[in-house]
Amino acid sequence: MDIALRAVVLFAFVLFVTRVTGRRELSTIGPFDLVLLIVLGDAIQQGLTQDDYSVTGAVIAVSTIAALQVGASYVSYRSRRARRILEGLPVVIVEDGKLIEANLKRERLTLDEVAEAMRLQQVGSLREVRWAIVETNGSISFIRK
Repeated sequence: MDIALRAVVLFAFVLFVTRVTGRRELSTIGPFDLVLLIVLGDAIQQGLTQDDYSVTGAVIAVSTIAALQVGASYVSYRSRRARRILEGLPVVIVEDGKLIEANLKRERLTLDEVAEAMRLQQVGSLREVRWAIVETNGSISFIRK
């Protein structure tokens, strides 16, 4: 039971950290970020199972985290308020070809990053864009005029 309780606490902590970190950071993982995720996983495992290296302990920990993830997904599906908390909302960063500076700042995006996303989607200039939206997964969608 102790492992399951620690799994619940660590699940909530990881959920909080991913929400605070921001979607753009999580959507673009570089080599350093990958190593950091591995280290984070190891640190969480140590706090989760402590000295319990048994298969039973691992099954309890993984099952608890999986059940929490399925539960969070279901609650997010059923409740708009929970979805806002768990997944966030899309954020408009360009409207009618003009950058919305406050939203760029909030999402910690630069003009260069928006321009890169535009090039990846074959958008030539901001004048062509009616809306640019940072989706809840961190990707940027462009809707042309």
